[in-house]
Amino acid sequence: MKINTAEFVISNSEVSKCPKDILPEYAFIGRSNVGKSSLINMLTNQKSLAKTSSRPGKTQLINHFLINKNWFLVDLPGYGYAKVSKLTKKVFQQFITDYFEKRAQLVAAFVLIDIRLEAQKIDLEFLEYLADQEIPFAIIFTKADKVGINKAKTLVQDYEKKLHEVGWEETPLHFVTSSENQTGKEELLQYIAEINESFFKAKNQSF
Repeated sequence: MKINTAEFVISNSEVSKCPKDILPEYAFIGRSNVGKSSLINMLTNQKSLAKTSSRPGKTQLINHFLINKNWFLVDLPGYGYAKVSKLTKKVFQQFITDYFEKRAQLVAAFVLIDIRLEAQKIDLEFLEYLADQEIPFAIIFTKADKVGINKAKTLVQDYEKKLHEVGWEETPLHFVTSSENQTGKEELLQYIAEINESFFKAKNQSF
């Protein structure tokens, strides 16, 4: 799939104010400073669609971007902030939870994980939350250019081993990416295209 158009639609903190369009949505989420904005800009062929910042936790709202006029990329606040108050963090967590549990248009979530880091408790807990809620998801390992191809494979294997250790019988689908050299871009967009095809086929059959 090629992304021809990508436009910002709305930012808000209430699921009820999200777009009413019956279009498939893909939520991108991860801990702060994981490279989410850079990944979104890479996927959409734009330099500043999602705002990048050296200050972790800048994304503080549900951000909807309409892609190719027929699906939404949703940029969500991270679930780990080092420099926000407990009250602010609680507010973020509430509307993130509301989005995942109430948003009917959500077809898949992408959990971004920095490939350079060992498995973090907060990431593992969030993956477990998505599984418990029966929300389809895939892992996106970011910043692969920082470690090289061979090291990236080893780090992914280490992560898979950790998942098995904490009780996962099957390893979630994953993609290895780099915003710097566009690694994983084609595979990720093809995955989204396949889900979109199924979504619109089912939608057409319902009418």
